[in-house]
Amino acid sequence: MALSTRACAKINLTLRVTGSRPDGYHELRTVLASLALHDTLTFRQRPGPFQIDCDDPACPTDRTNLVWRAAEHMWRAAGRRGAARDIAVRIEKRIPIEAGLGGGSSDAAAAIRVLNRIWGADLSSERQHTVAARLGADVPFFLEGGTALGVDRGDLLFPLLEVPPTWVTLVVPPFGVSTKDAYRWWDESPALRLRRPSPDWPGTSGERARRFPGALAASLSKGELINELERPVASRHPEIARIVRALGRRGAIHAAMSGSGSAVFGLFPSKADADRAAVVLATGARRTLVTCTVTREKYRRLCDPE
Repeated sequence: MALSTRACAKINLTLRVTGSRPDGYHELRTVLASLALHDTLTFRQRPGPFQIDCDDPACPTDRTNLVWRAAEHMWRAAGRRGAARDIAVRIEKRIPIEAGLGGGSSDAAAAIRVLNRIWGADLSSERQHTVAARLGADVPFFLEGGTALGVDRGDLLFPLLEVPPTWVTLVVPPFGVSTKDAYRWWDESPALRLRRPSPDWPGTSGERARRFPGALAASLSKGELINELERPVASRHPEIARIVRALGRRGAIHAAMSGSGSAVFGLFPSKADADRAAVVLATGARRTLVTCTVTREKYRRLCDPE
């Protein structure tokens, strides 16, 4: 038996850090939106130890991979003893690693969905959420997708009015940023924490935002979409700020770093605009990808195991 599923990426339309927690996490208020860009995971039943392989050599295939840890949790949830076994997982990696796009977390959520079926764990949505939260703060989001507000660690989720389908250009610089480093830099850099729009900081064009449909236009025009990790990370990696500015010059309605970086996204009103920006910004060792946001309903269709 084999089951395949997609694991979609995300962007953080806004990310505000509201404080530190004694457990080492941070208090967040973030708006997440799903993207059509995805990894593909195939789960095959076969005798032997649990195994992961991946077409990207940078992706770990041992217990440090969240898919492995998700499998351990689901194995126990299914009432089985010992180490997880009899499943081989193949990951076709398309979401860049250490880019703030949630690839590892989305893969883990995909494993929860599929192994719940294969191993007959029969976990409710609430119990799947509990397993996901143990793996990482943003893993629960990938069980539902769409557009959502995340608070607390980012794992307490509230569905929001969907972002209208929007074309997205992703620019991935030739370096990654670990989540741990990004938050440590935020802790160490109080003078660089961006809590309100600043006229000298690249980002949203108010004039272009007014032409954007729906409630997102109001948020863009008022400068409410801010990633507070962006300045501390860009202070160590100035190329991030340069990419944000370049996306603005190419007509992005809004541009910002996603999550803890290093990827930067630009929102565009048409695929043609997004494609043109991707061509221009694909210089040197930078990678560019063009994708689009997806609604919760489409996300569920995309990620339904088959």
